[in-house]
Amino acid sequence: MLLPKRTKFRRQHRGRFKGVSKANTIVFGDYGLQALEPVWLTSRQIEATRRSITRYVRRTGKIWIRIFPDKPITERAAESRMGSGKGTVAYWVAVVKPGAVLFEINGLTKDMAYKVLKLASYKLPIKTKILEKG
Repeated sequence: MLLPKRTKFRRQHRGRFKGVSKANTIVFGDYGLQALEPVWLTSRQIEATRRSITRYVRRTGKIWIRIFPDKPITERAAESRMGSGKGTVAYWVAVVKPGAVLFEINGLTKDMAYKVLKLASYKLPIKTKILEKG
């Protein structure tokens, strides 16, 4: 699973969902999966999606993951009393804004690429759109 090797600070504020993504074009591959809603994608969700794409792409194509989970999400211990500070880091998320390209692939036919990205979108908790380069 994806997570940072090290960070400057252990914990972060939650922030808020606002605006649209500037990373909204295909840069590396021929086909891409674009987010249409704001969301926090966990490292587990990203990994599950990557595995579903890899199963079909294998050696014929190449995959690019355009997002990285670098935001720590903390959780309090179960049945703990109020107070005593912020909880420990439970998992990592990638902050995704609408329009962000999440995954890119190349080396596949158009039909196969659409099929693969459609299957990958089922692993994600948001509405997505398949993009073509050009």
